[in-house]
Amino acid sequence: MQFYSIQQISEMSGKSQKTIRRHIAAKKLKSEKIQNKYRISEENYKEWILKAAFDEDDKGVFTKKIDNEIDNSYDINWVDISKEWSIDAWKNINERNGYKFVDLFSGAGGLSCGLVMAGFTPVASVEIMPEAVQTYEYNFINKKGFNEKVETRDIRSREVKEELYKIIGNQHIDLIVGGFPCQGFSMAGNRVVSDPRNSLYLEMLEIVKNVKPDYVVMENVEGLRSMLDGKVETQIINDYKDIGYEINVTTLNAADYGVAQQRKRVIFIGNRIGSNNYHPKPLYASNNYKTLGSAIYKFMDIDEDKSINHIFTRHTEDMKKRLANVPEGGSLFKNYSDSWKKSPWDKPSCTIKENHGAVNIHPKLPRVLTPRELAAIQSFPDDFIFQGSKKWQLVQIGNAVPPLLGKAIGLSVEKGLNEKNK
Repeated sequence: MQFYSIQQISEMSGKSQKTIRRHIAAKKLKSEKIQNKYRISEENYKEWILKAAFDEDDKGVFTKKIDNEIDNSYDINWVDISKEWSIDAWKNINERNGYKFVDLFSGAGGLSCGLVMAGFTPVASVEIMPEAVQTYEYNFINKKGFNEKVETRDIRSREVKEELYKIIGNQHIDLIVGGFPCQGFSMAGNRVVSDPRNSLYLEMLEIVKNVKPDYVVMENVEGLRSMLDGKVETQIINDYKDIGYEINVTTLNAADYGVAQQRKRVIFIGNRIGSNNYHPKPLYASNNYKTLGSAIYKFMDIDEDKSINHIFTRHTEDMKKRLANVPEGGSLFKNYSDSWKKSPWDKPSCTIKENHGAVNIHPKLPRVLTPRELAAIQSFPDDFIFQGSKKWQLVQIGNAVPPLLGKAIGLSVEKGLNEKNK
C-alpha cells in the first residue's frame, strides 16, 4: 500500500502543511503513525479529496456551482499552415509580421519562442520563477534584442498588473497568451479540484479584460477537459464569453507539428473581433513523426559543454551497467514506469516532464539525457540557452510549451488576424 508524508500531501493538494496537520487532528484526514511520523495511505488521501474536506475559505474557484448547461461540442476551425511553415523569424528578423503579444506565465519562453518563430513580437512577459526569468531575458533581450520588459513578478499582485499596463501603454496588443499553472489539473496523480493554483487563470482573465487584445490563447494539460465532467472547461469558456471573447478549444499533439515527442495539450483560442479561431492542421502523420534519435543524434559524440547546457550526470559504473540494460521503451524502476524511462531511438519521446527526478535515459548511451538533449526533444533552437543550475534548467525545459507547437498556434492566429485586417 502506498503511503504519503505530510509534505507530500501538501505538495499534491496545494494545502499548507499546517492545514494538513489541522485536518489530521480534526480526524478529517485519516492517518497512521509509522516510526513516530504521520503517514497517510493513498486510499485515505483519495477519500479526503473526494469529500473536499477543506475549510470553506480554502476552497478554490472551481468548487463553486456552475449553473450553465455543459456543452463541449465546440466547432474546430482547422487551417492549413503548411505553406507558411518555412517561416522562422527567430532566425530571420525580416520575417516578422508586425503583430505584438504579451506572454503571461511565460516560464523560460517556449511559447514565446514559437510565436517569435511565427513572426510575432513580444512586448512584455510575466513569470515568477527567477531562473526562468533569467533565461527569458538572456534569450529574448540580450541575444535577440527585443525591447521587452521582463522581471520576476507574481501575477496575483495588483502592483504587478499596474506595472504591466504601464509597460503596454497605448500599444495595440494583438495577442495575449498564457499557460496558467497546470499542476492542479494534471492527469498524472490525483487532480485536486480545489487546488489554489487553478484559480490563477482568473488573473489572466482580468488582464485580458483590461488590455483587450484581439486574440487570446490559453494552454493547459489534457486533464483539464475532464475536470468536473467538463464543467471547468465550460466555466473558462463562459467567463471569456462574458468579456466579449468567442472561444474554440481542442487538444493538440506536439508530435503533429514536428516535435520529437508525444505531448498533448489543450489549446483555447479566442477573439473579440469577429474573426475565426483557427487551430493548425497537423503537419506530420503518425507514421512520419520526428523521432527522438533525429533530435539528439548530433550530440552523440560531443563532450560535455556547460555553455550550451550539455551537462552530464555523474553515474557510478554499476549505474551505467543498469542504464545500459534497460530495454528501449522500458524503465529502470518497475514501480515508476513514467520516470527513468528509455524511449526508443526511432520513435517520438515520451512527454518530457518538469520533475528533475523523472529523468529520461539515453537510448544508445549509458547515461541520462542532458538538458541540451531534452531541449532539442522539446524543439528549442540550439542557440536557446537556459540559465540557472542544471536542476533548474531541467525544470524549465520540462515546464515549457514546445516552441514548434507555439509556432503552429501563432501561424493559425495570424491567419485570423490577417483575415480581419483585410
